Amino acid sequence: MLVDSPPEERAAVAAAPPTRRGPRALGLLLSAAMLVLVALASISVGAKDLSLGQVWHGLFQDSGTYGDVVVGERLSRTLLGLLAGAALGLSGAVLQALTRNPLADPGVLGINAGASAAVVTAITFFGVTSLRGYVWFAFLGAAAVGALVWFLGGSRGATPVRLALAGTAIGAALYGYLQAVMIMDDAALGKMRFWTVGSLASATNATITQVLPFCLAGTVLALLLARPLNAVAMGDDTARALGADLNRTRALAMLAATVLCGSATAACGPIVFVGLMVPHVVRSFTGPDLRWILPYATVLSPVLLLGADVVGRVVARPAEVQVGVVTAIIGGPVFILLVRRRRTAQL
Repeated sequence: MLVDSPPEERAAVAAAPPTRRGPRALGLLLSAAMLVLVALASISVGAKDLSLGQVWHGLFQDSGTYGDVVVGERLSRTLLGLLAGAALGLSGAVLQALTRNPLADPGVLGINAGASAAVVTAITFFGVTSLRGYVWFAFLGAAAVGALVWFLGGSRGATPVRLALAGTAIGAALYGYLQAVMIMDDAALGKMRFWTVGSLASATNATITQVLPFCLAGTVLALLLARPLNAVAMGDDTARALGADLNRTRALAMLAATVLCGSATAACGPIVFVGLMVPHVVRSFTGPDLRWILPYATVLSPVLLLGADVVGRVVARPAEVQVGVVTAIIGGPVFILLVRRRRTAQL
């Protein structure tokens, strides 16, 4: 990220023409190929492994057999993993640029807490029992918290420090509310236990249809903000000198991150470390330019999420370990290693 680099390198990124396009573009193509392979593994591997022939038959010649039904279910799961992974990785990269904090993730701005609080409210006070109901409440909760953080963070005078402090305070308050409600309501505790772990197991075509428009809109907006965020990451004075509209860029970045993270959290529950870890890995070979970080994070984050989901299905056959648990187990040690080996930025 730009904030990790000396001023000379930051200025070069913003002012100089793009360099090293060839290797970076090739790496992006290789990343896309890796994503295709992991997606095929996600459809093939499970409690009962399927051959590539069975996968092909289920995808293109569905005749209603058991194998074809399994392929259809795993396809929905894989598609949701693609959407959620891309949304989490992209939102994490945007939030790290927005707050100038390489340790930022959706939890820093309270977005996960907002979604979780909305779901437990829906279960306890409105009697919502279906995933389709959870999705809308979770998304609205994430959006409401995003707007509140922006307002409390100073709105037109928002700064990275104010946004991070406002998000942390709201998140702490909401998690306190969440724990209090679940302690008092055993039914809510039972239903929330599965959702709060983070899982792709409940994926359906209806869920994908619900979150797809939001994921696409957030992705397009985030990618369009790459150049303005490059300028903002260099500091307010330098960004203004380069002609960047700080308030507009920060507001749009906050909107993009909220839409992306809210969609993913609503569909799968809060999944940790994807939005935190992937941008770090990406920066190690793309450099600080967000015009490359954001596309790479969009492609590689689903690789991590789907790969973790496959691992969770293999290690506990015929049962499975939820993907949120696997990403935490993998992400913790890897992130500690990254922090120890690389410089981290200061707010």
